[in-house]
Amino acid sequence: MIAGLTYHASLAREWDQAVGASRNGTFLLRRPFMDYHADRFEDHSLLFTSHSDDILGLLPAHIRREQQLAISHGGLTYGGLVLSPKATLTDVRDMFVQTAHCFLAEGCKQLIYKPIPHIYHAYPTQEDLYWLFRAEARLESRAVAGTIDLQSPLAATLWHRKTKKQACEGLQMTENGGHDAQAAFWDIVCEVLETRHATRPVHSLDEISLLCSRFPNEITLFTVATAEGSIIGGCLLFLAGQVAHVQYMEVGEEGRRRRALDWLMQRLIPLMHQRGYRYLDYGISTEQGGRYLNEGLAYQKEGFGGRAVCYDAYAVDLEKLASL
Repeated sequence: MIAGLTYHASLAREWDQAVGASRNGTFLLRRPFMDYHADRFEDHSLLFTSHSDDILGLLPAHIRREQQLAISHGGLTYGGLVLSPKATLTDVRDMFVQTAHCFLAEGCKQLIYKPIPHIYHAYPTQEDLYWLFRAEARLESRAVAGTIDLQSPLAATLWHRKTKKQACEGLQMTENGGHDAQAAFWDIVCEVLETRHATRPVHSLDEISLLCSRFPNEITLFTVATAEGSIIGGCLLFLAGQVAHVQYMEVGEEGRRRRALDWLMQRLIPLMHQRGYRYLDYGISTEQGGRYLNEGLAYQKEGFGGRAVCYDAYAVDLEKLASL
């Protein structure tokens, strides 16, 4: 029999240990990452234990009471069930039933569920998708990312056509150059997003610096500089299990002129393979829940060898979930 327990800060250690021992957890689902913006969400995460009190699963989640909605998890790229190797198919059904009863008691009517994409699974973990089907869940959104399988990458096309040796002469790549490098790269990110896309990055520089300090082994910044040391672009990676995920990747005007991004990718792709990562994920190229595709952005990622991986979200009626 599965028992559900509402998360409390006193359980942070047990939560993080369960993420580390899971089949599909990443550092984004550990409490030091989830809680950096805890003030924006009413956390209502759940832990699921067996009769012997072993933690078999976790559900990062929060509640929007005014909408009678539970979300797993609005502050994260993904946030579905994090499962122990011991968890079985019927255990996952019982976790969903417990989830439904818990959120119904809080006045919620619907759950928005964002399963962890398969590329983050250390072992097959799609039990949740089966039970979502049984509960007649509706596909609410589908974002598309461009991802390289580093074990057998496709030939990249962009730099073979566009990167010129003379333009790239003198460029230097540096990993984790400190706060000054972070600040210089963030200036480029903010400028590009504002001038080209009329938007701002999801994170502030202070938030990125905080996360880098909390996760020095999981977040790394590669910058590209001229021979004179001026940073003209870079790539911030979230190293999540077997995935090197590109969280931000931008170059300024000089970086575009000198093909700095192509030059950087020529070096990063083999480097991530050498370090043992299975996938290099460039992130999504869609907006509005997947209803708009930025074709130019998708083309760029495909030019590096990326192909489609979906980041989905499902809407499921809690009464139907409770009746599984």
